[in-house]
Amino acid sequence: MPTVAPPAALRPVSTSSYTELSRTVREAGLLHRAPGYYAVTLGVLALALGGIATGFVLLGDSWLQLLMAGALGLVLTQLAFVAHEAAHRQVLDSGPHNDRLGRFLANALVGISYSWWMSKHSRHHANPNRVGKDPDIENDTVAFTPDGARAQHRWLRPLTRVQGWAFFPLLTLEGLNLHATSIRSLLRGTAADRPTRLRELATIGVRLGVYVAVVVWALPPGLTAAFLGTQLAVFGIYMGASFAPNHKGMAIIPADSRLDFFSKQVLTSRNIRGGPLMSALMGGLNHQIEHHLFPSMPRPHLRRARALVRAHCADLGVPYTETSLVRSYAIVVRYLNRVGLSARDPFDCPAYHRLRGV
Repeated sequence: MPTVAPPAALRPVSTSSYTELSRTVREAGLLHRAPGYYAVTLGVLALALGGIATGFVLLGDSWLQLLMAGALGLVLTQLAFVAHEAAHRQVLDSGPHNDRLGRFLANALVGISYSWWMSKHSRHHANPNRVGKDPDIENDTVAFTPDGARAQHRWLRPLTRVQGWAFFPLLTLEGLNLHATSIRSLLRGTAADRPTRLRELATIGVRLGVYVAVVVWALPPGLTAAFLGTQLAVFGIYMGASFAPNHKGMAIIPADSRLDFFSKQVLTSRNIRGGPLMSALMGGLNHQIEHHLFPSMPRPHLRRARALVRAHCADLGVPYTETSLVRSYAIVVRYLNRVGLSARDPFDCPAYHRLRGV
């Protein structure tokens, strides 16, 4: 996949084209809410949480508790998926109701900041993979663009050079990073958003505090550390492995490009093949193209929209990218390794050092 979208790929599509597709999707009823689907989904997740709590109590001081920790990491990720969908107004009929549900799921159950996520994710949707606009490709431990790799801190460059291979192992720390970033973001901000930040901070503080206190009280120190580490690792890997295939390795849009909404969303997004099971496992993120074109479309309607969008792309000659989950991971690893090469010192040559006697 190209690091920077070639000029031909950035040829704009007329706005009326997206309007026609949007009309077709709306007339098919695919933008209607699906409260029954989400009621069943949340009901199943509530039962799963109850089962995990029961297992935790019954197992007591046993290393089998790590199974409960892993299961908890999976369920918390599934709850985060629904919080993400509530943020996009997919679940309930009104915006305020969706926000209340999203805050409860994100803050009180998952333990991450809903307002931080909303701000970051909204900017991503507005400009996916656009340099200087998309926070998801800003430099962090991993660099997502060659310029970012070259600008990486010196002490991170050895990791950056092999970041593709290191990407999935690093995801074991992503759960901890999400909690820490949420708290850090809530400690900043302006006076205008102070009440919201304080409410979220208090909710997340209680959630994390009570959770850790229960585990520490119920389990011996070694098992406590293993339980918390396993839960955070599973949560981080599951979250990262669900979001990473969607845009990594797709076209990077230069900061000065002018691109219409339809092209910008399709050219930077990748779908993952699979039926209803894949949609359930990835929280609908496997239909990334349709999700970016119609962010408020409920998860169960995305598969039907896929046929309409594919046909529309074929008519326009716009590439529609879809691959298997395993193949997408290979693309991500290869892309990140290729980007990481930009962090190498151009004079870091073994032959050069041999001749210099270094």
